[in-house]
Order: sequence, then structure tokens, then C-alpha cells
Amino acid sequence: MDYSTYFTKSTTEKISIDLLGRPLIFDNGQQILGGYIVETEAYLGKRDRAAHSYQGRRTAANEGLYRRGGTIYIYAQRQYFFFDIATQKAGEPQGILIRAIEPAWGIKQMITNRSGKSGPLLTNGPAKMMQAFGIHNKDWNLHFLSKSPFTIDLNDNHKNYARKIIASPRIGINQSSPAWASKPLRYYVSGNPYVSRMKIKDYQPNNGWKLLS
Repeated sequence: MDYSTYFTKSTTEKISIDLLGRPLIFDNGQQILGGYIVETEAYLGKRDRAAHSYQGRRTAANEGLYRRGGTIYIYAQRQYFFFDIATQKAGEPQGILIRAIEPAWGIKQMITNRSGKSGPLLTNGPAKMMQAFGIHNKDWNLHFLSKSPFTIDLNDNHKNYARKIIASPRIGINQSSPAWASKPLRYYVSGNPYVSRMKIKDYQPNNGWKLLS
């Protein structure tokens, strides 16, 4: 399945769930960095008070959300950068924030990029993930996935499957809109240590993945 089909074939919520366990890879030109997606957040476009495109707001900064599904949308907050992927057809500005990955490839380089931080602190948050990739700009904003150094492996045979997926409220959403702040649009692999704010007491065997038979 190609990216255009994958990122438009279903609801943004269902795609957010299906992305869990899929490899996200970044080719920095010298080596492959990446891991398995363990946490995502869905943003539902014009009706979503937490979305950058709420009420149809469209600027140069959020243009990526208005492109066809599979387009990269990178945004910045202060010195931090965040990796999103547009979903749905062009003009319907929904998207998914990739919040965390479980490292699997290029771990040594990612630790270097994170100034020595390792273990869950390496990639247990969206800005940390981008730092681990060595990305400190928006150069790949507006690029389609297949025309970028990023790859999301859509082969189900390469996917890790979670024993349990949790849906919870998104992180850092303004409480001035309680209804949207409380919507369970954040999805994560239960018990995976690389999920944002996962407590040590909640870690699960095999990092929450199903064991292969």
C-alpha cells in the first residue's frame, strides 16, 4: 500500500492506532536511525479546538496539514521541533503527531545526538525523538514521505503488535476547552517504557509487545 492510500483510507483516529508498532526510519545520509512507533496523537482538523487548523486557520506555518495525506508537517515551539503527518485528502487539515518511538536502529548515534541521554529518555517524547534524529529545523516540512529521508514501513510483517493499546487525553492541551482536552485522542502501547510519562511501575514484559509464537 502506498502512503497516499494509507493516510486517506480511514479515519485519523484509526490510522493513529494502526501506526503503533510500525517502524519509523530516518536516513541522515550516513546511517539509518529510528525505531518502532509507540505513541501517537490524532488532530481532527477544523472542528478540533486543539488542532493548528481549528476553524480553518491556514497559514504558511501550518500549510502541511492542508496537503494530501502522507505529507510531512514539522512545526516548532521555542527551540523544539515536532514531526506530524497529514491525513485525509488535500484540503481536509487533519494530522497525526508522532510522540515517541522505541529505538531500534542507529541507537549509538541517537544517544550522541541527545548528548548522552539513553534508555527511555532517548526518545520518550516528540521533541526528544527529533533531537535523537539530529533534526533541528523544518527543512523536510511539506515534503511527501516517499520524497523525504523518512520511511514508515507499512509491511504488516515488519510491525510489532501491542498486547494492549491505551487511548487517553492528549498531552498539553489547553484546558480552556475541557471537552477537547479530555477527548481520548492519544494512543500508546501499554507498558512501553518509551511512551511519554510512562511510570516505571507500569512497565510491561517485552515492553508491551506481543511475544512471537
